[in-house]
Amino acid sequence: MSGVGSTEPSGGAGLAGAGAGGTVEILDELEAGELSIEFEGAEPQELLGWALERFAPRLALSTAFQAGDVVLIDMVHELDGQARVFSVDTGRLPAETHELIEELRRRYPGLQLDLLAPDAGQLQRMVGTHGPNLFHQSVERRLLCCNVRKVQPLTKHLASLDAWFTGLRRDQWASRSDIRKIEIDHDHGAIVKLNPLAEWTEEECWDYVREHDLPTHGLYAKGYTSIGCAPCTRAIAPGEDTRAGRWWWETGAPKECGIHCAVETGGLEHELHAILGEDADA
Repeated sequence: MSGVGSTEPSGGAGLAGAGAGGTVEILDELEAGELSIEFEGAEPQELLGWALERFAPRLALSTAFQAGDVVLIDMVHELDGQARVFSVDTGRLPAETHELIEELRRRYPGLQLDLLAPDAGQLQRMVGTHGPNLFHQSVERRLLCCNVRKVQPLTKHLASLDAWFTGLRRDQWASRSDIRKIEIDHDHGAIVKLNPLAEWTEEECWDYVREHDLPTHGLYAKGYTSIGCAPCTRAIAPGEDTRAGRWWWETGAPKECGIHCAVETGGLEHELHAILGEDADA
């Protein structure tokens, strides 16, 4: 098995795309599980450095500009100033998100930050059928909006990668409590999904932010604790869960958009085919 810090591929891994050093092999489930155990307890920078060495340039960091995401941007940029970072501009982001993006560009010269956009035709069909605020109509319509504006652009982008970093942590929500630091992402072509902050708590993220004087999203100062699209995010009240401000009008629905957790139902799948056509199978 490949040890921590090693770039030698496992004999059981499947072929992926060609990186800077030639053909790269991604991990199989066995090696991913073994490496995840080996990296448990290690600092996030160790996993970041190992993955950059093994998977770059077909590796990128996904960010939604939460505090933990900014932590990872800072860590990745320190290790590799040319590391790739991307986010999805859904078209409904709050102004504070764009302000933070500009601040990050100023702080990290040369930052390769790609903003992905939803398909214009898909958006037109969805809005023409259900209106711009369809997410209030039902959970299925909300998931449809998330899929068109977020999941589909991300899925297309991930098709060009062998691995991606996320800011997921186990303390964020019940559906994330058992995530591993290294996983095989079967929802996106069995590429490698890396969660360097899986073990960290929210407070550890903020400790890093304060220690390194990092810029943060302006809505945190207004009582927001989890930030997404403007119409679907609010500040939380004292004592509420940190993700209570996401899709707060829904009852008994998952606090997920579909990027990190498969939440589609049969009805949504039918709707996706109507809106997206062949892309619904992507």
